[in-house]
Amino acid sequence: MSVEEIEQRLDVLRIEHRDLDCAIDALGQLPQPDQLQIARMKKRKLRLRDEISFLENCLVPDIIA
Repeated sequence: MSVEEIEQRLDVLRIEHRDLDCAIDALGQLPQPDQLQIARMKKRKLRLRDEISFLENCLVPDIIA
């Protein structure tokens, strides 16, 4: 992947991560929140965070100390 492709993918992942955060908060505000749905969304959010971290690390050049 080129740097531009990585940055575009990062933008998409960050938006999805933020949207999931809002959706989890909204579901949590319901009188009887669906705990299973919330758990699935949180798991998806963690996978997104891992992918974001991986791609961010790909953008940082290795520095030999």
